Amino acid sequence: MENNILDSVELYVKQFFEEQIPDKYVYHNLEHTLDVVMAAQIIGEGYTLSDKERESLEIAAWFHDTGYTEGADRHEERSCGYMRSYLTTLAYEATDIDAIADIIMATKSGMQPEDLLGQILRDADMSHLGSSQYWTRSGRVRHELSITKDVKMAEEEWLEREIDFMNTHEYQTLVARELFDKQKGRHIKELRKRKALLQVDQEELNRLNKKKKTKDKKIQKAIKDSREQLTDMRLGRGVETMYRTTYRTHVNLSSIADNKANIMLSINAIIISIIVSTLVPQLTDSPKLIIPTMLILASCLISVIYATLATRPKVTEGRFTREDIEARRSNLLFFGNYYNMELEDFHWGMMEMIRDNNFLYSSMTRDLYFLGKVLAQKYRYLSIGYAVFMYGLIVSVFAFAIAFIFFS
Repeated sequence: MENNILDSVELYVKQFFEEQIPDKYVYHNLEHTLDVVMAAQIIGEGYTLSDKERESLEIAAWFHDTGYTEGADRHEERSCGYMRSYLTTLAYEATDIDAIADIIMATKSGMQPEDLLGQILRDADMSHLGSSQYWTRSGRVRHELSITKDVKMAEEEWLEREIDFMNTHEYQTLVARELFDKQKGRHIKELRKRKALLQVDQEELNRLNKKKKTKDKKIQKAIKDSREQLTDMRLGRGVETMYRTTYRTHVNLSSIADNKANIMLSINAIIISIIVSTLVPQLTDSPKLIIPTMLILASCLISVIYATLATRPKVTEGRFTREDIEARRSNLLFFGNYYNMELEDFHWGMMEMIRDNNFLYSSMTRDLYFLGKVLAQKYRYLSIGYAVFMYGLIVSVFAFAIAFIFFS
């Protein structure tokens, strides 16, 4: 029953965010809710919770930000309302619904929950402060404030705000402190470092405005470089996240394609085995079955061919020359391009790529492009194979029916 309730809640909330939450909430969106649910599960594992307590905690995590339909103000109360309405339709116990509402209200700003489940959800809601996702999530919070409340902050002002918030925030549970405090401390140090860099930049800029001398142009360039460095630090994480996510998506799609091809191969192998062992020996006595049998065998054979083509590996030459690497035409990220190279040449090429960001990103982009081409070919073969199997099976069934009805 617990799993059915949680599955129903998950489906409902996902659809709710897609249909009800405005796109301008770039932080308080479904992705944030998924992070909170996962963090609540992880923190909850550190305590001896009953099945009902775990269920209540997860339901509260799913619903805690659904109130953003009408903005941030009093969204916790609206979230409780949406939760009550939905769970009532599932005939959920009223006392349990009240307990879940108390857990959701624990995330309200300024609250200091005393019960353990409320403390866990409050810590899960702020788990990004002590995770590797902090910089991305912090940027989304800033962007969301700019869009929804027209709050525009200069870089130094934003850094000061983040430092103050991080210093005043404390995780409620011991498990959360063990999980997140160390990384959170690193983030605070990095925030202070960035603020110090900006202050140095401003001091140098003020000195430039006073002196107006030629030698001060070097200082101006240093200021520009430091700002570019800060920008690169912020953008670099976004670019890395984009490539990492895209690679993961390509690999998952390739795995799905291979699984579909294996299913097609297995089904058709079984059908062909049954037909060859059962129907083919009877064709001499039942010539009316020849055409239907040939139709279904042909359909299965063609499906097997296309499923095999979808999974067949493509072997390349496996070698790039130093001239190719120097001309930035090579892609050393795919084994099929270097497996015939000497170790010395491969190592030299990798060092060249690591030293040159443009070469590195170009190689990753090229690799993603050809991964996409391979995926497109896989799915094209699979589409043909499944279509032939489906329509061939339909035609074969009708052919068998006609044979039995009209030639009996």
